Order: sequence, then structure tokens, then C-alpha cells
Amino acid sequence: MIYWFTGQPGAGKTVLGTKLKDFLQTEKRNWRKDVFHIDGDDLRALTDNKDYSEQGRIQNIKNAQLIAHYLENEKCDIVVSLVSPYKELREDFKTIMGDNIVEIYVHTNRKRNREEFKVKNYEAPEQNFFDMDTTSDNPTQSFTKLIHYLRESDKL
Repeated sequence: MIYWFTGQPGAGKTVLGTKLKDFLQTEKRNWRKDVFHIDGDDLRALTDNKDYSEQGRIQNIKNAQLIAHYLENEKCDIVVSLVSPYKELREDFKTIMGDNIVEIYVHTNRKRNREEFKVKNYEAPEQNFFDMDTTSDNPTQSFTKLIHYLRESDKL
């Protein structure tokens, strides 16, 4: 399964993604399954892609999709925490992956320390996603809501 966290910088994608990776690794049913976390900041550092232009962002998204697709074919669970502002790229990938992907849209109205990195042309998802508003919840409360949703929708 691929769990794809998308949203503006500072909304909580990496925090929730890390919590989900840790949860999946400790779940009894996953004791023999590898779980990977692909984070946008780490991916940029590994690929030396410091290009925040539209073309640079597109390349970063495609790199994450390629890695996630490969790992999913290897029967791993993958958590992706990436701004991924372009709805068309996300929707195309969801079409390819079918039921093996969950898009989680993380957003907040609170100002965070990554405000200067906000993407002006971010396109929020419109269909087939879980809406995670972190404005009034702490990370533990948000994570509890996420796990509840994933269990109810048989995505765990």
C-alpha cells in the first residue's frame, strides 16, 4: 500500500508520515514486511535537486512516484510526504496504482515556520482522498483520526 501525504509545507505531512511508518513497522501483521518513508526534503537532498521551480517540483514528484511504484511492486508499504502541488500528476498516479494508494490531504490554517516555502499554485485534491485538517489538533489527535479512517476504509 502507498500512503501519499500531500499539502503545503508546514501542515504536518512529515510528522504524520513518520508516525504512520513507525505504526506500520510495529503492527503485528507487518512484522515481515518492509516499510519505507519517502520525504520531500530527504528526496531533494538525495537527488541533489535544489530546484524549487515548477520543473524541479515535477521532477521531485516523478522521482517519488517511481520509487514508490517500484517498492509497491516489491510488496512493501510506502509512506510518501511530499508537497506534490500538481493535482494532475497525483491523479494520474492514483489511476496507475488503483486501490493500492491512499491520498491524504494535510492542511492547516495555522501559521507555521515554513510559511516562506508555501506553493502559490498548489492544487488541492478534489476526489478520492482523506481530508486531514491539522488546524485544531495536535499530531497525536490527527494521527488517531488518520488511523481510524484507514481502519474503517480497510486501507491498513
